[in-house]
Amino acid sequence: MAVEATRRLRPGKARGPRPRGDGGGRGGGPAAGRGRLARLRRDRFLLLLALPGIAVVLLFCYLPLLGNVIAFKDYQPFLGISGSPWVGLSNFDVIFNGDPEFVTALKNTLIVALAQVVFVFPVPIAVALLLNSLLSERIKRIVQSVLYLPHFMSWVIVVALFQSMLGNAGMLNTWLAHHGSGGFHIIGDPGLFKVLITSQVVWKDSGWGTILFLAALSRIDTSLYEAAAVDGASKTRQLWHVTLPGIRGVVVLMFILKLGDALNTGFEQILLQQAPVGTDASEVLDTYVYNHGVINGDWGVSAAVGLVKGVVSVALVLGANKVAHIFGERGVYES
Repeated sequence: MAVEATRRLRPGKARGPRPRGDGGGRGGGPAAGRGRLARLRRDRFLLLLALPGIAVVLLFCYLPLLGNVIAFKDYQPFLGISGSPWVGLSNFDVIFNGDPEFVTALKNTLIVALAQVVFVFPVPIAVALLLNSLLSERIKRIVQSVLYLPHFMSWVIVVALFQSMLGNAGMLNTWLAHHGSGGFHIIGDPGLFKVLITSQVVWKDSGWGTILFLAALSRIDTSLYEAAAVDGASKTRQLWHVTLPGIRGVVVLMFILKLGDALNTGFEQILLQQAPVGTDASEVLDTYVYNHGVINGDWGVSAAVGLVKGVVSVALVLGANKVAHIFGERGVYES
């Protein structure tokens, strides 16, 4: 044993941490390269399985980004992208000079986006908390199935259901007419349009949004609730000091993603209901791009508006993620 210890402590033979051969060393070198090749050989089947998904993302998400060049051209379909003349920033004049139609679309977009962030985003959290408090697993599964069902319906079906319930000849007005009361003109009323589409989003997507929050709630250690109960904490105190901190990371992550998608206010949903209320109450950036690009053929202006909307959405995600880092959360990515 003494001889072995002497060998280990012999000068010049001290054993420090060996360089990692798996590519983890910062200096790189042959060992790092061999480590990367070893990982590629080890994970080659997983990489091959991921190739179709990567190809779909590249083909339908990143390759179309090259079409943003239309925003700087007077694009004409019969001339093509290469044959259309360059116009510089002329297509952005509707944004910088305050075109009335664009201003209306921007105002409606911001109002709808704010309503969905303030009123729609908290609903799945509240539903998840209520479902998590149910003691019967059978009842919980039934309620979950009922709440998830509207997510799988298309907007055509959802709009048709709301019209059959709240339209001028819908079930509500028919019942009121039979009882001698005046009808409520909810569908087709410009003043109630934003409330209507917000309620539709709540009904359709809130149940589906509870999945992630329920998963986050299931990861909270139950011993924390037991310790809180021993210390005399009420259910409200347990909710505030155990439950909400336990799902805070997921809430922050979903809020950042919601901000990035806030300007996408539901193109199909709004377009299906735009005719009865008019564009002054219902025109948003998505429908503005469609009406001016596809309908009126003003492709360059529509591409410019869409490009600016995308840049603003990216800026919202980056800004919200930076704020999350300041408060100690990981956010979408780590800095």
